[in-house]
Amino acid sequence: MHTQQLIKNLKSSSLIAECTLCGEEFKLSDALLFDGMGKFPKPAEERRLLLLHELEKREEELKKRKVSADVMAEKKAIEVGFGKIIEKFIPAYKDLELQFCECRPLYEPLDLVVFKGLLQKKVDLITFLEIKSGESKLNNHQKMIKKAVLDGKVDLEVLK
Repeated sequence: MHTQQLIKNLKSSSLIAECTLCGEEFKLSDALLFDGMGKFPKPAEERRLLLLHELEKREEELKKRKVSADVMAEKKAIEVGFGKIIEKFIPAYKDLELQFCECRPLYEPLDLVVFKGLLQKKVDLITFLEIKSGESKLNNHQKMIKKAVLDGKVDLEVLK
């Protein structure tokens, strides 16, 4: 059957279709039907141009977001990498007043364990130390560890 004849038959039918966007039913005879191979009818062409314009706007927005996301991701990666390097030297930083020999690195999930007094052979405080810069906050694992320590859920076991 020829395309134009099919469209004519659909226009004169009592068939019902469902809108894929809103789910509402409508009569095919009320719809603007065309084959898309030739020139679009005016209402369809107007809609096509509107959709193309919206698509171009969304494309521009996505390009801006991508550039922004790339810049932010790069900045965050540099910050994290810098932090990973710096945390290895933190015990030696003079303003923290830590004794290097009293610090033991964990790196993950916390940076250090500090055994205050170890140098004098009398440990009177053990501190889990997490070093943050800027607006950084504890991640979920670090928050769980903090809660366990504050709740007194800390233990020592000796395995033989």
